[in-house]
Amino acid sequence: MQGACRPTVLQGKTARAEFLLTTPLLTFGWSRYATLVASVIYLGPGDEMPDVGDEGRWLIIEANDGRFYGTGGSWKKSGEWVGYGSLSHNDVSLDAALRAAHQWAAKYDVPTIWVQLVP
Repeated sequence: MQGACRPTVLQGKTARAEFLLTTPLLTFGWSRYATLVASVIYLGPGDEMPDVGDEGRWLIIEANDGRFYGTGGSWKKSGEWVGYGSLSHNDVSLDAALRAAHQWAAKYDVPTIWVQLVP
């Protein structure tokens, strides 16, 4: 899987970056690429992720004692709810946490990954 990160600076404490993933799809013996975009919003100290309600799709990475824990919720195409909890090998760095979060966000159509580095 290939990717590129394009950071965008916004006014105030919140910054935003878009991460583009390209996933190869094979169709009748030849290759195509689909581009999936998940936005990443870095929350400032004291900021909170907006409430997306019971029907919303969400994913947040929170820093704690040098580790980066991800949690989230979304809906499968069948209408069944699915939750996200990061695995310990993905908690070791922000890069690893974001890679895992982007894969899950792409699979379950989560439009935004929130990152809380300082509570």
